[in-house]
Order: sequence, then C-alpha cells, then structure tokens
Amino acid sequence: MLLKIGSDNDDVKRLQRRLGLNDDGDFGSNTEAAVKRWQTSVNLPVTGIIDDALWARLFQPVNFKLDALKGKIPDPVLSQIPKAATEFNIINALRLAHFLSQCGHESGGFKLIEENLNYSAERLKEKFGKYFPGDLHLSYARIPVKIASRVYGSRMGNGDEASQEGYKFRGRGYIQLTGKDNYTSFARFIGEDTVANPDLVATKYPLASAAFFFNSKRLWAICEKGSSEAVITELTQAVNGGLNGLPDRIQHFNEYYNLLK
Repeated sequence: MLLKIGSDNDDVKRLQRRLGLNDDGDFGSNTEAAVKRWQTSVNLPVTGIIDDALWARLFQPVNFKLDALKGKIPDPVLSQIPKAATEFNIINALRLAHFLSQCGHESGGFKLIEENLNYSAERLKEKFGKYFPGDLHLSYARIPVKIASRVYGSRMGNGDEASQEGYKFRGRGYIQLTGKDNYTSFARFIGEDTVANPDLVATKYPLASAAFFFNSKRLWAICEKGSSEAVITELTQAVNGGLNGLPDRIQHFNEYYNLLK
C-alpha cells in the first residue's frame, strides 16, 4: 500500500474518515495536510504519505493516558473512552481533549444525560418563541412532553406534534442526540435499535452518541487545527450553536490536554 497525492480508491476514503475528512476518495492537498498533522502529533517523520506500516499504526487502538484523568473525569466515562475512540476516530490526545471538554460542559460535568424540557412560561417564550405565538406558551409551560412534541415535531425526521415523536426522540447523551433521523443513523452505526429503545442513548451510549455526533459532523477536522483558543471557539460554535460556557470549555480543554499529551 502507498497512499499519496493522486491516489483515488476506497482505502483513501477509509483514511479520510479516520482523519475526520470528507470521504471523497481523492487524495489531494487537504488529505495530505491531515496526514502530516497526524504524523506530527505522534512524532513520526512528516511525509504526507501512508504506507503499510503507517496504515497499521493509524488504525491500531490508541493507548491514552487515561489514568491521568482520574478524579477529573468520572470513572464510568473513562471506561467508555477506549471503545468510543476505536469506533469514532479519536486518534490522538488533541481530539480526545477537545471532545471531553465539550462533552463535559454540555452535560454539566458528565451528569446530565437527557434534555431538560421543564421550561417555565417565561423561559419557553424566550428560548422557543417562534413555536409559541401569542399566549400559546402558557398552556405548554412545565409540560415536557407537549413542549418537545411541538418544538421538535415535523422536523429531524420526527412526525407531527400529535405523534409525540419530538418528545420520544428528545436530546439524550452527553451531547444531546436529537431527532428520529439522528437516532436512526446512530442505530445503524452502533448495531442496536435506539429507535425502538431511545433511552439506550442515555443509559448505555451517552459517550458513544456524542462521539458519533463529532464523527458524523466532521468535527475532528476542527480539532486537528490545534489547541488555541480560536480553535476551541470554532468548535464550541459548531457543538453549541453559540459560545455558551466558552471559558469553562477552554479551561477544561487545557487541563485535559496537558494531562493527556
């Protein structure tokens, strides 16, 4: 095997997926740059070329220094990392630190595994006002089933409000997997029916579903840009849709990365 500029085959597609790139199968300058970044991150000669030995190295499980995170990350989360790393292309300490800092903030320190939809009337109008014209929000306040069914109804693959699929496929996991389409895609990948049993996302796959989100949204490409605050800001925008809690995300990224690298 020799993959380099100009290569165009299924192995290139697999390489690109591993590196968090768009898998078009064309080994161009972007793929070469990503290979070089990976080679740099693991202290290998920077050639931008993948041969048999480097292919084996790239796809072998990564032995992260997880013991260094004890007391910083809950043990049940740490125990899920090796499998998630193998399945979802977490191939270096940089990616893992970015991933954990985002998951930690989004889940309130890895404590929240299900979306809280118990909104007051005031907060409901503030957050989801476009779905509640006039005084409609008053009859939905503090009723999570009704809120989710309306807000998430008829989008993301969900049925209409009456179907209550918006509530059935509400946000779950450390980075909340939301919508029937996403649950279906995750079920197909993980090999377990999270459409029939959506609570599995919260109880069994809170970290895997978050890693699936990162992988499917190509967020590893942002992670690979480095460890600067600008990169963390860009990643936060992609994950959160805003910059909520950015200082906390920066602080925890730096803490985790210093421990892992």
